[in-house]
Amino acid sequence: MFFIHHIASSIQASNIIASVANETIHTIERLFPEHLGQGPGEDNDIPTPDLLAEWNWCTVPARESGYIQSVDNAALLRVARDRKTIVRMERSIGEFVVRDTALVSLALQDPLDQETIAALQATFTVSRHRTVEQDAAFGIRQIVDVALKALSPGINDTTTAMTCVDYLTTILARVASRQIPSSHRFEEGELRVIAKGPSFEGLLAESFDQIRGSAKGDVAILSRMLDACQTLAGLTASLHRRQVLGEQVQWIAELTERTVESPHDRARIDTRLARVREALEAGPACESGRTQNREIP
Repeated sequence: MFFIHHIASSIQASNIIASVANETIHTIERLFPEHLGQGPGEDNDIPTPDLLAEWNWCTVPARESGYIQSVDNAALLRVARDRKTIVRMERSIGEFVVRDTALVSLALQDPLDQETIAALQATFTVSRHRTVEQDAAFGIRQIVDVALKALSPGINDTTTAMTCVDYLTTILARVASRQIPSSHRFEEGELRVIAKGPSFEGLLAESFDQIRGSAKGDVAILSRMLDACQTLAGLTASLHRRQVLGEQVQWIAELTERTVESPHDRARIDTRLARVREALEAGPACESGRTQNREIP
């Protein structure tokens, strides 16, 4: 009877995980189209000019407390253009903002008027809860929470945790080959908006850091995470992204060294470590008979 209940629970969990993953993938495909044209991405972002330090940054407060669900980027750019200034986001989508604390700042020499304050506040949608609509990290967070519960000593459901890792890999695979827009946004050569948004490095850490910490001595999960890194290594030509994948691999290797006692199990993981390191050194896999050798930040 216990076995039947366990299988039924696992199937239900798998359906929930798959549904969240699909919703998150749709968000990624909408926010980060495959072809974005010319321009820097988040891995080679443009540093803020030193001149900005000389400006008087005027803060626009949040008019209510809650989670930032979405931002109207076109409206932010329009305000910056109309005021001939720079708008800097102080909170990103998915963050919790407290009423009357900084939401955005403007580089201005003149006092900030109420019309501009209201226009900027209106570009942010703040609510009591997060959604995946513009927040891919929240979809990842939900799957990670399921994995952490599955790996807890009272539950110890390795199958569900492995399912979570598999779907997290699927989500990250959609990001790996896409260019994430730069946080520095220009119009006609003028810096107008300094945004706060996701990066591949941040999404990778959100996906695997806590799961790795809960997978001490768990050969199945550690091996699955190494397989994930190998898969992602074959999908990106970005040197920076391959570097952060390499860091994940190194942390898994160190955890294995400390927590996996069986020589046989350590040998199995060492074999996987060799494969993923080879994949990271080899470059992205071939696609349609040619190697993707262009740099995608």
